[in-house]
This record gives sequence, C-alpha cells and structure tokens, in this order.
Amino acid sequence: MKNIFVCLFFLFVYFSSDGQSINDLRKEKEKTSQEIDYINHLLKETNQNAKISINRLTILERKMRLQESLISNINSELNYLDSTIIRSSRNLDSLNADLIVIKNRYAGMIRYARRNQDQNNQLVFLLSAEDFNQAYKRFTYLKQYADYRRTQAEEINGLKEKLSQLVVDLNKRKEEKQNLLASKISQSDKYAKQKSDQKEYYSVLQKKEKDLRKKLEDQQKVALRLEREIEKSIAEEARKTAARSAKTPGIKPSPELKNLSDDFSMNKGKLPWPLQKGLITDHFGEHPDLVLKHVIRRNSGVDFTTQSGEKARAVFKGVVSKVLPNIGGNMAIILRHGSYLTVYSNLSNVSVQVGQKVDTKQEIGTVYTDKENDNKTVLKFQLWYENNKLDPEKWLRM
Repeated sequence: MKNIFVCLFFLFVYFSSDGQSINDLRKEKEKTSQEIDYINHLLKETNQNAKISINRLTILERKMRLQESLISNINSELNYLDSTIIRSSRNLDSLNADLIVIKNRYAGMIRYARRNQDQNNQLVFLLSAEDFNQAYKRFTYLKQYADYRRTQAEEINGLKEKLSQLVVDLNKRKEEKQNLLASKISQSDKYAKQKSDQKEYYSVLQKKEKDLRKKLEDQQKVALRLEREIEKSIAEEARKTAARSAKTPGIKPSPELKNLSDDFSMNKGKLPWPLQKGLITDHFGEHPDLVLKHVIRRNSGVDFTTQSGEKARAVFKGVVSKVLPNIGGNMAIILRHGSYLTVYSNLSNVSVQVGQKVDTKQEIGTVYTDKENDNKTVLKFQLWYENNKLDPEKWLRM
C-alpha cells in the first residue's frame, strides 16, 4: 500500500509541474493570438485603400513570424500532452493492477475472519487467556485488527476515487489534444495563405522600384531635416547654459535637471511605449530594405504602426522643448528630460506647447494617418542623450 501512495505522490507532482508548463505555454499562445488579432485590425485598416505597400508587407511579415511562433507553441503543447497521456495511461494501468491485488487480499482477509473470528470465537479467544495481561494484549490485538480492516477499506475507496479522477483528467487531455490538432491545421492553412500573399506583395512592389526609391529619398530628406532640428535644439540649450555660466562663473546644472536625468537613466528598459498600442515596423540603425536590392535603410529611432486616431504620449516626465509644425508636412514634438531628449514625429496635431511640463504617459498629440497612400498610421520615435542617438528598444519596456 505504501508503494501505491508513493506512486500517487509522484503522479501528483508530475501533473502539477506539467500543468504549470502548459499554463505558461497557453499564456504565451494567448498573448501571440492577441497580437495577431491586432495585426489583422491594422491590415484591415490599410487594406481600405487596396494598395500594396512596404508598410503592409512589413506588417504581414510580422504576422507570419507570430504565426510561426503560434504553430511552434501548439507543437510544444502537443508534446506535453502526448507525454502526459502516455505516462498517465501507464500509471492508470499500474494503479488498477495494484487495486485488484489489494481488493483480492482484503476479500481473502474478510473471508478468513468470518470463518474463524465471529463474536463467539473472539469471546473464547479472550476468555482462554492465562491471565489478565494476556487477555488485555489479545483485546488490543483484536481492536487493532478491526481498525486495520476499516483503514484498508477507506484506503481502497480513496484510491478508487483518485483513479476515477485520473480517468477524467486523462480523457480531458485527450480532448485537448484533438482540439489542438484542429487548431494546428487551421493555423498552418493560414500561414500557407500568408506565404502566398507575401510572394504577391514582393512581386508587385518590385515592379514599383522607381517609385519606392523616390519615396525612400523623400523620407530620408524629412529624417535629415528633423535631425538638424534636434541638433539645433541641443545647440540652443548649450548656448543658454554657456550664457548663464558667463554671467555667473562656476554655475552648475540645476539639481532639478540632474535629478531628472538620473531618474530617466534609472528607468532604462522600463519606459512605457510612446503610444498605448502599436506594432514596431522599423528598427533603429541600418538594415537592408525589404524590397529594394543593395539599399540600406537608416532609422534614427523606431517606427510604430498603429490604428487611426491613436494618441502619442510622453514616455517620461519632462518639459516640451520644441514643437515643430512642418516636418515633411507633419508635426513633431521634442521633450527634454534633463540631458535626455525624446522625439515624437509624424503627428497630425499636438496638444502641448513649448515650456509646458508633461507627466509620464500624458497624451501630447495625434498620430498622422496617411489616407492618400495606404491608410497607414505611423509614429516615429527617437531617443537622444545630449547629441548621441540611442536605440529606443533598449529603453522601452518590451
């Protein structure tokens, strides 16, 4: 009986640890599914104009990577379930065999007791003792024997209940496996369709190489203008500091600005996104263009594709250093956080003014939606330390 309950203990531990692993997989799968749903919403918005663009291709490829992750997640969950089902089936067979042995032994004990130890035999057994001590020992033995019979009956019933629950759990896992297999087939079909769309997108865009190169040049000009404005803002701040130092020799940066810089640097990797919801569609630095061969794209920050009407928001408390009204036809905001600057560009309107203090996550403007092209809504976000560009993804909470 001891071996059986040891087996049940390890079975419980196995189910608990395995269940935790499956729970982790399901949380990850749910998160991936939610992001895919959001991408579908973005694709639906950009599809209103029915033009295939680099932005739509980028979103589609992000969706395909998520789809691959989802299929991999389902495969991992299936492997867990297969392993659980096999081990559970083996334990179920083993426990059923042990239960049969115990029941047979218990039945034999009951039959023997009925033949040899009815009430008269028990009384004779007690009265035939040589002295009181021996009679007391016999009485104790009979009581312990009765208790043992009752305990065994209770243990058998308890074991039967646990076996019944194990059968229920096993059937549940088999049903989960069937549902997962159906989900895997569905996701694989969707991925195949996306792969076909991807080839079509590439084919269409490669035929528009001349237009794409012109757009890229225009974007780079806008980016350069914005960069010059940022450098100009930094230079102006430096001149102001120098002027103050000239009037008051030995002047140091204000404690407030130093504390703000320190607070900002302490939050590296913890800053909220510059919008409530979005999708990163272009990363910091240099990387090959998706379509144009031998073309390197340069990004001084990160591009977030989001839904129409989305608000840009401050990633940290600070002061509005500049509001730029005409950067490529759209607006931009520069916030100062001590020695750090954050830049929010491609805005259709702003809700702050120069010199205004802002709080973390405060809305500062509306992201521009390009209705004339592919209905895309893209926020361009940059992060600077003095005159050095930083990779925002290393600072934002991912």
